[in-house]
Amino acid sequence: MENSSRPFHFNLTMFGHIGYYRFPAFVFCFLLYSVIVSANFIIILVISRERSLHQPMYVLIACLSVNSLYGSAGFFPRFLRDLLHETHLISRPGCFSQIYVIYTYASYEFTILSMMAYDRYVAVCKPLHYHSTMTSKMVSKLALFAWIYPAFSVGTCVYFSIRLPLCGSKIPKVFCANWPVVKLSCVNTFINNLVGMLLSITTAFIPLLFVLYTYLQILLICRKRSAKFKGKVFQSCLPHIVTFFNYSVTIFCDVTLSRYNLEELNPIIAVIVSLEFVVIPPILNPLMYGLKLPEMKRVILRLLCRNRQK
Repeated sequence: MENSSRPFHFNLTMFGHIGYYRFPAFVFCFLLYSVIVSANFIIILVISRERSLHQPMYVLIACLSVNSLYGSAGFFPRFLRDLLHETHLISRPGCFSQIYVIYTYASYEFTILSMMAYDRYVAVCKPLHYHSTMTSKMVSKLALFAWIYPAFSVGTCVYFSIRLPLCGSKIPKVFCANWPVVKLSCVNTFINNLVGMLLSITTAFIPLLFVLYTYLQILLICRKRSAKFKGKVFQSCLPHIVTFFNYSVTIFCDVTLSRYNLEELNPIIAVIVSLEFVVIPPILNPLMYGLKLPEMKRVILRLLCRNRQK
C-alpha cells in the first residue's frame, strides 16, 4: 500500500485487462454513446414539441431521458478517453465528481421510476381522480423531489468519503465508485458504511417496495375487469415494468460485484457486468417508450414522415 493519506490521483486498474480490445471497444462504445444521445434527445424533443404528450406520464418519461443523458455524460467521455491512453490516472477531484454524477444518476433513475409507478397506479386504480391528482403542480413537485433528495443524500455520502485518509490509490474498476475508494481507507469506515446503507435503503429498497406495492394493487384491480381493460393496462405498464426490472437487475449485479475482489474474476466479464447499469438503461429506455407506447410511436413516425417529405 502507498503511504499517502491524500493521493492526488487514483489509478483505474481494470483498463489494463482490456489490452488489445481497447480500440474495438472504443469504436463500439463511441457508437453506443452516439445512439444513446440521439435516442434520448429524440424522446425529449418529441415530448416537448407535441402538445398532446404534455401529460404526466410523458413528462416523467422525458425526465428519464434527461437523466440518461446526464449519467452518460458523466461516464462515457472519460471512459472513451481512457480507452485511448496508456495511463489511466484520474485526479482526486475528478474521481469524486464522477462518483457524484454516476451515483446521483443511479438514484434519480429509481426515484423517477417510482414516480412513474405512482402515475400508473392512480391511472388504473383511481381513474376518476387521475386528473385532479396528477396535476401539473403535483408532477412538478414529484419531479423536484426526485431530483433534490438523491442530490442531497449522494452528496452526503461523497462528503464522508472525501474526508477519509487513504492508504492506496488503486481502484479495480473502469470508473470511480464509492465503495472501492472507501476500502482504501486507513481508518475505520463505520460511518461511511452506515451512510451508504441508509442511502441504499432510501434510494433503492424503498422505491423497489413502493413499485411492487403499486403493481400489486394494479393486479388486484385487473382481476375483476374485462380482457380488453387488462390489455390496455398491460400495454401501458409494460415499458415501465421492463425498464424497472432491467434497472433493478443491473444495479444488483453492480452492488454484488463490488463486494468481490475483481482482480480474481474474469476481467472482461467483470468490466462488462460493472458497466451494465450505466449502459443498458440509457439505451433501453427510449427504445421501450418510443416503440411500445402507441402515442409516442405515432408522433415519432409522423415527424419522420414530415422530414422525408421535406
